[in-house]
Amino acid sequence: MRGCWNSFWEFWSYETPKVIVVRNRHLGLIYRMVQLLILVYFIWYVFIIQKGYQESESGPESSVITKVKGVTRSQNKVWDVEEYVKPPEGGSVFSIITRVQVTPSQTQNICPEVGEEMGALCHSNGDCVAGDMDMLGNGEKTGRCVPYNHTKKTCEVKAWCPVEDAKALSEDLAKMAPEFTILIKNNIHFPRFRFSKGNIKESKVGYLRNCSFSETTDLYCPIFKLGFIVEQAGEDFVALAEKGGVIGVIINWNCNLDLPDSECNPRYSFRRLDPKWAQVSSGYNYRFAKYYHCKGKSTRTLIKAYGIRIDVIVHGQAGKFSLIPTIINLATALTSVGVGSFLCDWILLTFMNKNEVYSSRKFDQITKLAEGTLQTEFSPTASATQVSSPTGSKAPVLL
Repeated sequence: MRGCWNSFWEFWSYETPKVIVVRNRHLGLIYRMVQLLILVYFIWYVFIIQKGYQESESGPESSVITKVKGVTRSQNKVWDVEEYVKPPEGGSVFSIITRVQVTPSQTQNICPEVGEEMGALCHSNGDCVAGDMDMLGNGEKTGRCVPYNHTKKTCEVKAWCPVEDAKALSEDLAKMAPEFTILIKNNIHFPRFRFSKGNIKESKVGYLRNCSFSETTDLYCPIFKLGFIVEQAGEDFVALAEKGGVIGVIINWNCNLDLPDSECNPRYSFRRLDPKWAQVSSGYNYRFAKYYHCKGKSTRTLIKAYGIRIDVIVHGQAGKFSLIPTIINLATALTSVGVGSFLCDWILLTFMNKNEVYSSRKFDQITKLAEGTLQTEFSPTASATQVSSPTGSKAPVLL
């Protein structure tokens, strides 16, 4: 019963820190350096760089509308926007055709498979299984082996004939492509702060007709030349137009809403998104067809298009002063300053020669509290030093 009673009173005990001055230059240097590093971290990084006094919101609601203008010509025709921009809706992802391979006047018929396709080459009809369809081929095999050219034979197929040939003559549209202009209209909204803004200057009518993007003079004129975008992405336009590629236009809105709205401005950056060093399936291309009727037959022109795909990507973050994160970060900073004491205590109690002396001075247990008196219990080694002071003054320890 007595043990239970003692445990009960032990539960209601109170612990209070004891101040001991340790005159040791090395420990003092470590202690002050740790405190300095913690203060620099919180003042410089948390509050200045990360703006720890603000409530923040990332990933704004965003809309992107694009419009391309310009004309160019290939060896055989003039191309306008309706033909070389896909898709034409003006979304955040679109492509501008810079080179095409055209297979004209295709009809549903039978014809030799292309010799380079896997499984197309043959020596006799036995090499061609009727009804077989190669997923890398162009049609359904008829079971016949027919001449493809003077030296090769291929399986005959039911398909859109003549089938596409990689050796077909291509048409280059890239002559005037660097001068194409691209309007990128972007509006963002941060719902938490009810803040909205766009990247077009609210000015007189006709402003966009006579301006071009400049980071210093015309930041709010988002009209870019295609050649400028490719150059800023660090790419060679001729090589990119030949094989195609994907360029990202990144719009970044970092807004400090404690400042005027005029300080919240878009920042543009450009980089290539597809891996140009990849040997397999490098570049960017796709196919589409134009259908019509000729002499009562359904006919099409197949176009393999190489182009520059533009992906407009919008990022953003907004912040505004809030009392809650300010209090939390201040409390964290003040608490973290105590790490210096913890580290020095650990060094004293673990590595110093007189760690037992320090331990006896640091940890006392008061068994009786009476008026004008103070009785303590401590380890036997404490008898070599003075461990209590009725006046409550600091007890220096020389180590």
